[in-house]
Amino acid sequence: MSLTLKALLGALAVLLIALLARSKSFYIAGLVPLFPTFAVIAHYIIGTERPAADLRTTAVFGLWSLIPYAIYLLVVVWSAGRLPLPATLLLAMLAWGVAAMLLIMLWVRVYPT
Repeated sequence: MSLTLKALLGALAVLLIALLARSKSFYIAGLVPLFPTFAVIAHYIIGTERPAADLRTTAVFGLWSLIPYAIYLLVVVWSAGRLPLPATLLLAMLAWGVAAMLLIMLWVRVYPT
């Protein structure tokens, strides 16, 4: 049942993004993926299965994870109009992946478990 609920939430988010993308306020579609649907699910699971300190650590890591997302957005801003859309998105995802990998490598050194 919980997997069905998670799938339904994801489908609703995609539907909302598609509807907003076609509207006069298309830019709001960029805000929808930032609604913390999956963060709430992850925080609930961690909060019920682990100590509060682990939930705080997860939230701090979540704050740091904004850096790869910001890098993704900066690459999209820079390359939109300069490159074809597939290349723009591929380059942005690659930049996100590299930044996320570097973040994880740094995190395990600073916060060893």
